[in-house]
Amino acid sequence: MRPRGELAIVLHTHMPYVEGFGTWPFGEEWLWEAIATSYLPLLDVLGRAPITLSLTPVLCDQLEAPGAIDRCLAFLTEIRPESHRLDIEAFRRAGELSAAEELERSAAEYAAAAERLAGLGPGGLLGALGEHASWTSAATHPVLPLLASDTFAALQVQTGIASHRRRFGSWEGGFWLPECAHEAWLDEVLEEAGVRSTCVELTNLFGQGDRRHLRPLATEAGPVLWPIDREANDGRRYDPAAAVVLAAEHARDFVARIGARVRDGGVCVCALDTELLGHWWYEGVGWLAAVVEEAERQGLTMTTLDDALERHEPAPANDDLGVTSWGEGGDLRTWSAPAVAEEAWAARSAEVRALARGIRPGDRALRELLALQASDWAFLASRGTAGPYPRKRARAHSDAFERALSDGDAAEPALRNLAPELAGWGG
Repeated sequence: MRPRGELAIVLHTHMPYVEGFGTWPFGEEWLWEAIATSYLPLLDVLGRAPITLSLTPVLCDQLEAPGAIDRCLAFLTEIRPESHRLDIEAFRRAGELSAAEELERSAAEYAAAAERLAGLGPGGLLGALGEHASWTSAATHPVLPLLASDTFAALQVQTGIASHRRRFGSWEGGFWLPECAHEAWLDEVLEEAGVRSTCVELTNLFGQGDRRHLRPLATEAGPVLWPIDREANDGRRYDPAAAVVLAAEHARDFVARIGARVRDGGVCVCALDTELLGHWWYEGVGWLAAVVEEAERQGLTMTTLDDALERHEPAPANDDLGVTSWGEGGDLRTWSAPAVAEEAWAARSAEVRALARGIRPGDRALRELLALQASDWAFLASRGTAGPYPRKRARAHSDAFERALSDGDAAEPALRNLAPELAGWGG
C-alpha cells in the first residue's frame, strides 16, 4: 500500500561566528536579536509537532561561550530599553502616537525575552534548543564543494558531528549541508562520517513541481538525499493584529497546498532558515504554530526526516546531479564569482598551504582557516547587506592565518570558543 503523504518542515539554525567580533550595526547584535526574536519564541512551537531542527556547531559554540548569554541579557535589559525609550519619546514629540504605541509593544516583547532567557534551566538556551535538535552540520558552515580537499571536508564534517555528540549525547545521522551545497564526491566523505541523510536543492534539475522532489534519493556511496520541494514553499503602518490574521490565512493555504501535493504519497520537504521565523519575518513563528494547528485540522501528517526515512523507500540517485545549492542560480556563484573572488581565493589558497605544512588539530592557524572557510562572508559580501563587515572579517582571518603560520601559537587567538572539538580530531 502506498504510504500516506507527509510534510517535513526542516529548520536550519545558524549564525556566523560573531561572538567577540563587533556590536552595532554588525556583529554580536545579530546573535542577540536572533535569540530574542527567533530562538526564544520558537521554543513555544518545538515539541508541538515533529519538526527537523538542525543546529550548526558554530552557533552552538557561541551559545556555549562563557559570558555570551550575560552579554545578551545586558543587551536586552540595557541597550534595547534605552533605544526604545529614545525612539518612543521622539515619536510622541512628533505626534506619531501609533508608532510610539507600536514601539512600546516591541519594548515589552524584548523585556519578556530577557526574563525568559534569564529563567531558563541549567542547560540554558542551548540545552532548550538541543532537546529538539536531531541534525548537525559542518563545523564552521563552509560551502563544502568549494573546499580544496576531501581532507578538510572530512575535518569540517567530523568536527561538526563530534560537536553535536558531545553537547547532546546522541546523533541519528541527520546532517545539514551548508547552503545545501552538494556534489557527488562529498557522498563518500559523508558516509565515512556516519551521515545517514541530508537535504539538497534540485529544483533546477527536476523542475519545480516535479514529483521526484517528493521521494528521497539513495546515493551510491550511501547517504540519502532529501530534495527540497519549492512547489510548497501596501505601505501602511504595521498592524500586528492584522498581520497575525494574515499569517493564519497563509498557513491554511500552505497546508491545503501541501495536502494536494502529497495526495498520492511522498514527503514534501519545506526547509527554512530558522532565523527567518521571528527575526526577519515577525509573524514567522506564529505562522509555524498555525501550520501545526492546520495540519492537524486538515489531516496532514507532519514528520521528521529521520522518521520519514523509515517509511519511504529511496529511489536511486542520478549519476548526473551536478553541483547544486540553494544559492542564486542553484549553483555556487554566490560564494565563488567575480564579486567575491578575493574571499574565495583566500580560503582556497590558505587550505592548500595548510595541507602542505601539515595539519595539527591544536594549531591556531587551523582554527583561523576554518573561520575563513565559513560561507557567511562571501554570502554577505555578494548580497551587500552588511557593509564592509564580511570582507573585513574574511581579511582578518586570512591575515591571522598567515601570522599563525609564521609565529605559531604564541599570540592569544581571538577565536577562543570556535570549534573546541578540533583538539580531539585525529585527521
